[in-house]
Amino acid sequence: MTRLFWGIVMRDLRLAVRHGADTLGAVLFFVVSATLFPLALGPSPELLRHMAPGILWVCALLAALLPLDRLFGAELEDGSLDQLLLLGLPPALVALAKITAHWLTTGVPLLLAAGPLAIMLGLPATTLPVLLGGLFLGSVVLSLIGGMGASIVLGARRGGVLLPLLTLPLATPALIFGAAAIDAASNGLPWQPDLELLGAFVAGTLPLCPLAAGAGLRAAAE
Repeated sequence: MTRLFWGIVMRDLRLAVRHGADTLGAVLFFVVSATLFPLALGPSPELLRHMAPGILWVCALLAALLPLDRLFGAELEDGSLDQLLLLGLPPALVALAKITAHWLTTGVPLLLAAGPLAIMLGLPATTLPVLLGGLFLGSVVLSLIGGMGASIVLGARRGGVLLPLLTLPLATPALIFGAAAIDAASNGLPWQPDLELLGAFVAGTLPLCPLAAGAGLRAAAE
């Protein structure tokens, strides 16, 4: 069962490398949107530093949503979704394998791009570990919630429109906790409670979202 799980993950990673448009588009959106904010906010470094946590988290949230429309849609269109569900893995583990591949191809590149963008936006260097730790936990949450939402709207008409409406409200607490942790660290306040809440959010979504996603995949296949 473990071999089948990681086989699905590696399959998706190979497909992502071969057709890297989704990953490249998400990273480019993250970089370009975060880079354009200083032009909109004006030349005040203090204002930019104050807004930087929210800017980075909002841009990361929107960038993570971009590839979700194709997370399960390609398999549904070419019929390979039925084959994945017949491998012998529970549907929840099939969904978790796809979500894991999404995080590796989207969440990890966003983490790598976040450090230079944070420095560009004027965040103190001492807050970078808090930023990266929060984005690590937050990107996991975004992938889990996004995967659940993608499976629920799978096969629905205008599913690409419904997906952000379903996932954005659920992912907002992660954005709040993550941005609050960076803001607290930059002001010399305790930031650990915010990351602990974000970790609790991960602990809650990790078992629940794959179960819901697996039920969505099973319903779409039927």
